Amino acid sequence: MPDSSSEPQATPLSRRGLERLDLLLLSAEALDLNGGEAMVWMSEQMGFSALFPNRVELWKRRCHNPLRRATRRGQLKPAETDALMRILCALADRLYPLLRALLASNEPEAVRQRRWELFEGRLAELVRERMNPRRVGVQTLLDPRRGARQRRQLIQSLALGAGTGGYERLRASLHDPAV
Repeated sequence: MPDSSSEPQATPLSRRGLERLDLLLLSAEALDLNGGEAMVWMSEQMGFSALFPNRVELWKRRCHNPLRRATRRGQLKPAETDALMRILCALADRLYPLLRALLASNEPEAVRQRRWELFEGRLAELVRERMNPRRVGVQTLLDPRRGARQRRQLIQSLALGAGTGGYERLRASLHDPAV
């Protein structure tokens, strides 16, 4: 019989954790022009079809983010948040070369700046389309100066979610109230 003490406890994500999870998924979409389709495909490949049988059900789970224009009340089930985190980690694995390029400091400043402009432009477009512009968190994220730190943290979190142990690192950061 497996030792259940080594398994992480299934606890629901806090409101802040749900916001961050959805923003990380949105960041992955900003990096990959077919990110929404990639999430659906990844969900099927990873065996989460029972939780997310189609793109609408996947979208409904992401709408538990209180920053969204159309938000859903209630808590996500721990199995659903776990699946979303695992999908995000798989996407981060796929996007890791791009994440590394964004975070690299050994390239010319002009090249790095252009990469960040492309990412920030696409993320801002998705945020304006899907998030409630009256929320302070959304306004801060869209602000070119005040939101720069948060956008960089999103990319760093995605990079940390890639590779061996990425799921555990992502899970710990989403459950950490200080982050």
